[in-house]
Amino acid sequence: MLHNPTLSRREMLALVGLGAVGAAALPRAVAAAVTTDRTPSRLKPFGLADVRLLDGPFLDAQTRDARYLLSLEPDRLLHNFRVNAGLAPKAPVYAGWESEEPWVNIRCHGHTLGHYLSAVAMMYAATGDAVFAERAAYAVAELRACQQARGDGLLCAFPDGSRPLDDAIAGRPFPGVPWYTTHKILAGLRDAHVHAETPGALAALVDLTEWTWNATRGMTDDAMQHMLDREHGGMTEVLADVSLLAGEPRYLELARRFAHRRVLQPLAEGGDVLDGLHANTQIPKFVGYERVHELADAPEYGAAARFFWTTVTAHRSFVTGGTSDHEHFFPVGEFAGRLGSAKTMETCCTHNMLRLTRALFMAEPNASYADYYERALYNGILASQDPDSGMMTYFQATRPGYVRLYHTPIESFWCCTGSGMENHAKYGDSIYFEDDEALWINLFIASTVTWRARGLTLTQTTRFPDADTTQLAIDAPHATPATLRVRRPAWCEGMTVAVNGQRWDAAPDAAGYVPIRRAWRAGDVVEVRLPMELLVEPLPGVPDIVAFVYGPIVLAGRLGTEGVTPEAQIIKNERESGTMLNAAIEVPVLVGDPGDLVRHVRPVPGAPLTFETVGLGHPRDVQLAPFFRLAHERYTLYWSVATT
Repeated sequence: MLHNPTLSRREMLALVGLGAVGAAALPRAVAAAVTTDRTPSRLKPFGLADVRLLDGPFLDAQTRDARYLLSLEPDRLLHNFRVNAGLAPKAPVYAGWESEEPWVNIRCHGHTLGHYLSAVAMMYAATGDAVFAERAAYAVAELRACQQARGDGLLCAFPDGSRPLDDAIAGRPFPGVPWYTTHKILAGLRDAHVHAETPGALAALVDLTEWTWNATRGMTDDAMQHMLDREHGGMTEVLADVSLLAGEPRYLELARRFAHRRVLQPLAEGGDVLDGLHANTQIPKFVGYERVHELADAPEYGAAARFFWTTVTAHRSFVTGGTSDHEHFFPVGEFAGRLGSAKTMETCCTHNMLRLTRALFMAEPNASYADYYERALYNGILASQDPDSGMMTYFQATRPGYVRLYHTPIESFWCCTGSGMENHAKYGDSIYFEDDEALWINLFIASTVTWRARGLTLTQTTRFPDADTTQLAIDAPHATPATLRVRRPAWCEGMTVAVNGQRWDAAPDAAGYVPIRRAWRAGDVVEVRLPMELLVEPLPGVPDIVAFVYGPIVLAGRLGTEGVTPEAQIIKNERESGTMLNAAIEVPVLVGDPGDLVRHVRPVPGAPLTFETVGLGHPRDVQLAPFFRLAHERYTLYWSVATT
């Protein structure tokens, strides 16, 4: 069964990975499986087409990403799909993770095309530039041709055809991560349908899902669980999405079969069993569990997702919001011993933690979710892109004196290359949210949002974080009663709000948002001041190793550029991180009381968000600058503090 025509475009955007609507909006075949008791309190997102970025660092990053997407050739990404369908390829395959190369120790050929489809569809919605819709349409048409040539609905680009999937399903040893890769293709088709209304995308999505249903339905539960011990991406989430788009309850059942009970059960019961597990294998699972919880009567799934998020953000994250070392969770008592690693904070982990955070926030709106989202967005995602080339990081090292490393344009195609393509195309997806009564201002990013439900447009003008103010200007054809809810960040004690020049004295509500209810007219202006404070934040469990933060911005110590050139920072093989640029860099120690350090740090005149220590560093003082801006410098995030 294909998409129910009663679903509007807006409802599709709300349903698939962007939020939920009531069961009445769902296809009848699925509505019975969807609980409605939680949906009235849920927030709805704005589609990317309703939000436009204005001048600022996020628009700059989006523009660089757009250039990179247009530099890639879809036919090269489609090469192996055509070969496996018995069709002649139209261009040579790309190198790196898309090819059979000696240094590639993970087999996920074809994953990049899935990310690319998602990215160009999102970029079309975010910019309105038809060239991105054309890219999505071309790639989907080619994938449909491959499906028709095969005749079974499968899409794969593995060098040995469907064998990795066949072996996994049969319980035989299998190479690589075939279900992880299949998820990327499914997600790309979903996003092409939802964000760009790409012709044929839904049909291709359903055919591939039907192949998955038929291929796995004969597996026992034990065999299925054994197969899920290997990384399988967000299969639970995307299959739940397809169940809605296709109106097919079997696919929601299949989504639950892809739930990995080895981690689902203990975390649902409040048990942290994450030590030693591959981090980015786990995070997408919990995005899917929250999705199932949203759509079905599955409290166990929701409990697992919430406990996992709390555990990772409160106990297993570095100051940027990033997590993991060598891609794995490590015991929480080992943070100090992990600081010297060049393979901490995998970018894909931050990408997926933000997706989980966003889903939990929409279900239970609270500023604590948005605080984490903001911290990780600036210091993990914005920081992951080279501001010169537009290339992206795999790891963001905590090693003192190290530097960021970026992928090559056409010879790498890591997982973080793919998620990076998406990251910078969808900055508009979490700035604003809505419910039946209110527009929620969640992030302080220069942008406009069209609130179609109320016929109102809001323009946010800001230089945040370089300046601590933002202005919200209203345009409406007539007086429009509504509430604006402005987030009061945890890092801001002295936030003030003024409406048309008059102070607004409402206190933050229980969710941490200042409500401003009135009849809004064209020309109304809300001014928000968000004073930031310099603070130290200790390494988890280690009070004498600290980082500096200013508002949501992590400040890193500037340690020079010895050996750092654009060429030296580009690597093909991500496993080589830490094997180059290893000059002996002196990292000062801070001498003083950890609780009194900020009294010895002062702003640098004329340099926004930049500070310097005064009589604090040994053997020398240091300058502190935003981590996300130190793209071509050596840095340290953490400082050892000595009392004498």
